[in-house]
Amino acid sequence: MTGIGLSRFADLLMSVTEADLATDVTLSGRLLLSQSGELTVCYAPFDYIQRSARLVIVGITPGAQQARKALVEARRQLIAGSDHETALRAAKVFASFSGPMRANLIAMLDHVGLHRWLGVASTAEVWNARTDLVHFTSALRYPVYLKGENYSGSPSMTATPLLQELLVRCLGEEVEALPHAVWVPLGPKATEGIVWLVQQGFLSPERVLMGLPHPSGANAERIAYFLGRKERALLSAKTAPENIEAARARLSEQIAALAADIRVPL
Repeated sequence: MTGIGLSRFADLLMSVTEADLATDVTLSGRLLLSQSGELTVCYAPFDYIQRSARLVIVGITPGAQQARKALVEARRQLIAGSDHETALRAAKVFASFSGPMRANLIAMLDHVGLHRWLGVASTAEVWNARTDLVHFTSALRYPVYLKGENYSGSPSMTATPLLQELLVRCLGEEVEALPHAVWVPLGPKATEGIVWLVQQGFLSPERVLMGLPHPSGANAERIAYFLGRKERALLSAKTAPENIEAARARLSEQIAALAADIRVPL
């Protein structure tokens, strides 16, 4: 599935309407790439690799909403006459970590000092003036659905042949293209995929920054504690502050080591 590119689906995208994509992000299965049992992998334009990137932000897999945004933007670009590379780049930046999740992510990345390592005033710049510094991706590059719903990590991507193949061929390609970038997986399932690639020898462990709370609004309390916006005494029992404290300290240490060009093992 590596290198599918937009060419296979460009004519189809230009022939449908935004309403069609709003109704069914798979276009009645016409965007299907592969299937195994109740798992399906469908195309959305997330192929672009920002080869100058120093930071790679890794989700689990594009959800239907993210896929729809990318498809709509790619369609708009194609109809406007953009070439495929331009359309892919625009679609990926437009759809990647939008809304409140983006604000949470920026706040946490800045909090551990990643903006200083990148040489920018804030990591917010990687979504506008400095898109050259970031590569947005997912452990599973193309949208994965289980029984037609967004895949959330079960069955395991590292133990399911269809998903393991997607992980190796697509994310493995991106790792090879960005050997000196820093990789930030978001959430335990994305981390599972990245750790597996480290174990397989695809990726150097010192380039992986693990432990950042997922920026989803559903994780608001953990994010607030990570950022020092909520006191420990006010946390609910489910928050596990010790883990957040350890991750925050570890991330800050790793980023300081990167700035000094010192390798710190995970």
